[in-house]
Amino acid sequence: MEWYLKVLKGHYADFNGRARRKEYWMFTLVNVIVSFVLGLVCGLIHVPWLAYIYALAVMVPSIAVAARRLHDVGKSGWFMLISFIPLAGLYLIYVLAQDGEAGNNAYGPNPKRAA
Repeated sequence: MEWYLKVLKGHYADFNGRARRKEYWMFTLVNVIVSFVLGLVCGLIHVPWLAYIYALAVMVPSIAVAARRLHDVGKSGWFMLISFIPLAGLYLIYVLAQDGEAGNNAYGPNPKRAA
């Protein structure tokens, strides 16, 4: 939960720097769980707009953490646009799962060493 809150509070619209695998995947996991539970509850009480508000609220941090994750593997944040090409999105998942570049790269210092 701390990784989820770190992205929301500390890096809400931060597209600069690098994000570790753990930060990206923990944020994604918690976001999927919250979205599922919220969608289920909103469906039961017939208030779908609440789930839409949550989705809009986490859209920017989701894109930002994905861009920072791509920076960690040495790719531009614009690389996530590859997901619009059918089946090429699978390669994006592969890239997001890779270990980051050791040492500093063009996007900043290694976040593993800072931790």
